[in-house]
Amino acid sequence: MAKPTGRAGMGRAGDSTRAVHSGQRDRQESSALATPIHQTSTFWFKDSAELREYAEGRLVRDEYGRYSNPTWRAVEAKLSELEGTEQTVLFGSGMAAATSTFLALLPKGGHIVVTNDCYRRTRQFIQQYLSKLEVEATVIEPANTGALKDALRDDTVFFFTESPTNPYLRVIDLPETARICRERGVKVLVDGTFATPVNHRPLEQGADLVLHSATKYLAGHNDLIAGTVSGSAEEVAPIREACGVLGGILDPHAAYLLLRGMKTLALRMERHNANGQAVARALEAHGKVRRVWYPGLESHPDHAVASQLMSGFSGVVTFEIEGDLDATIRFTDACQLPYLAPSLGGVDSLVEMPVLMSYWDYPPEERQAYGITDSLVRLACGIEDSEDLIADLQQALDRV
Repeated sequence: MAKPTGRAGMGRAGDSTRAVHSGQRDRQESSALATPIHQTSTFWFKDSAELREYAEGRLVRDEYGRYSNPTWRAVEAKLSELEGTEQTVLFGSGMAAATSTFLALLPKGGHIVVTNDCYRRTRQFIQQYLSKLEVEATVIEPANTGALKDALRDDTVFFFTESPTNPYLRVIDLPETARICRERGVKVLVDGTFATPVNHRPLEQGADLVLHSATKYLAGHNDLIAGTVSGSAEEVAPIREACGVLGGILDPHAAYLLLRGMKTLALRMERHNANGQAVARALEAHGKVRRVWYPGLESHPDHAVASQLMSGFSGVVTFEIEGDLDATIRFTDACQLPYLAPSLGGVDSLVEMPVLMSYWDYPPEERQAYGITDSLVRLACGIEDSEDLIADLQQALDRV
C-alpha cells in the first residue's frame, strides 16, 4: 500500500494559495496543469525486483485501487495542508469516514462521549450498530464542559462532537475540551464540516482528529459525495487501514471533482461567511421570525467562544418561524432562490424543515427532545448576492 506523503511544502501561505497549489505541484507525472483522473483499479509492477522493493517498504507507489490512487493522494495532501497536519484519508462519504473511524478506534465494550446536537445518522450508527459491539455512549450538551468532566470514565476512548453542531450551530470551547480530555487520556474527534479549515482548524486547538463530510463546503457544488479524516500520521494510520479493509473508498472521478472544488474553497467561504452573517441579521430583525441561531450573532449562546476560535461562521443559519407547521411550509414553499433540499455547503442556497426532511418518522416527544420543532428552518446560504437572498426570504415571510 502506498504511504501518502504529508504536507506539500506551502508553509504558512494563505488559505487561497494553499487551496489552489497544495498537493499538486510536486506530484504530477506529466506536465498537465490539472491533476489527471487515474481511472484504474490496478497498478502494475515492471518486475519482481520492484515488487519486492515495494513490499519491503523501500518504494512508495500505488498497488491496488482500494488502498490508494494518485488522484486521491492529491486531495489528501491538499486537505492536510489546509488543516495544518500530516495526513488525510479520503472516503466515499462523510458517514463512511465517521463509521470507519469509530470502528478503527473502539474496542468491544468501550465507552464514548458524544453531544446531543448532531447529525442524526451519526446518532443512529451509535445507537443501532455500536451497541452490537457493547459500546456505551454518554450524551451531553455540546458546550457543557462540566458535563464532559462528569461523563469521562476510565474506559472512555474518545469524545466526539461537531463544531458547529447541526442544527443549532453550537460551538465547542475546544482548547478547554482538549485539556480536560488530555488529562484523562481521552482522544478528541471533531466533525468540522460546518466550519471548514478556512474558518476553524480544530487540530491546531487540541483535537486529535478532524472529520469532514467533503460533500458539503469542501466540494462546494452539490455534485459529489465524499468524506475525510485528518490528523497526525500516528493517529490516522489505523483509520487508513480500516478504510482499506472496510472498502468505503471514493472513486477517482469524484476525487478529481473534489480536488477541483477545493481550489476555490477559501474564495467561496468568504461569500458563504458574508451571506450567512447578513441573512442572520436580517432574519433576527424580522417580526415573523421567533429566534435565529448563528454563531456570528451576539444572541447566540456560543458567540464569545466562536469569535475567539473561528475566523468566520459559514453560511448555515437556523431559525424558527413565528407560526405552526403549516405557516412554516408556506414560507419554505414561497422561497424562490433556495431549493427545498437537504445538504449544505454548495454554491446554491438550500432550505429545509428538519421536522419533514429528517425527523418526520420520529415520535413527537423524541423530536422535542432533540429540539426539532414544527417551525424550525435550516437555511444553507449559497454564494448568491446577499441582497437577493434577503429580499427573497422577506417575500416568503410575507406568506406566513
